[in-house]
Amino acid sequence: MSTLKEKILGGLYGQALGDAWGMPAYFHPDQTWKAYGWITDFLPAPPDHEVHAGLPAARITDDSEQAFSLAWEYIHAKDVTLAATIKGIVEWYDRVGGDTSKYVGPSTRRGVQALKRGDDPHTTGRLGDTNGAAMRVSPVGLLHPNDPIGAIDDAAISCIPTHNTSVAISGASAIAAAIAIAMRKDATLDAIIAGGLLGAELGRQKGHPWLGPSVTRRIEMAVTIARKGGDPLARLREIFDTVGTSLSIVETVGAAFGVLVMADADPKQTAIYAANCSGDADTVGAIACAIAGTYRGVGAIDPAIIARLDADEICKQYNIPAIAEGLYSMVSPS
Repeated sequence: MSTLKEKILGGLYGQALGDAWGMPAYFHPDQTWKAYGWITDFLPAPPDHEVHAGLPAARITDDSEQAFSLAWEYIHAKDVTLAATIKGIVEWYDRVGGDTSKYVGPSTRRGVQALKRGDDPHTTGRLGDTNGAAMRVSPVGLLHPNDPIGAIDDAAISCIPTHNTSVAISGASAIAAAIAIAMRKDATLDAIIAGGLLGAELGRQKGHPWLGPSVTRRIEMAVTIARKGGDPLARLREIFDTVGTSLSIVETVGAAFGVLVMADADPKQTAIYAANCSGDADTVGAIACAIAGTYRGVGAIDPAIIARLDADEICKQYNIPAIAEGLYSMVSPS
């Protein structure tokens, strides 16, 4: 049984694992399968990749970089605040040259540019509906062990500057609440899914009303496909075709629950399935593996995988063990 600290470490390393594992995947499963078959190790991005060309094997992307940047700011603020969220996002954006970087999402770029113009942060995210809100929210869930309602409330705060819409907050809240439940010692996969559904329903009542299908229904669709049994590649193709793995937060969050369930929340297998599902695979993987790593604990992740992640120059800058200590200090019994 994993301790609280082991679950926090597992969630953070799970985030990085899924992100880096999915990074080289192509946009379509047929492309990914033709190039690699199953992606069974960290691989460099192919030179013709539209977004990640040039990135080396085991390299995290904006998914984990934003999550870890926010985690550090929440640790420094000793709380999830709007000011800390803005600081974490804007400083990360400047660090990666956000105005020209290919992997800065459209909602994040639009929100940050508005913030830099001096716009009210409560309005800068009023059109943000893509998956950036969900890919960076894992630290919020880790700060709320067995407290999905608190996780949902803080997930909404983390969305305000760039993704302050009902659909984005629904997606982010689904992930934060699922991770909050995964922090329980007696967590089950069914309980985690139920937490995600609760987060999706309560989260969609927050933020600027915006168009988009139901996050709840996409999660349910993906879980149903995952539990069909049979050929894994066929199920992944069905998730890609019917749930989706694009930048839409509804698709990404739904698909993340699908690959999580297919892998029975084993972190490495979840990463493999996310990568081979393709599309925005690094984001699907980062989200799904953050849940899996929290649920199973850091002991479920091969130490060799952790060593590869820690050795990469970008991941090393964020210092995952120190983030875990900081988050643990905020939630551990005094």
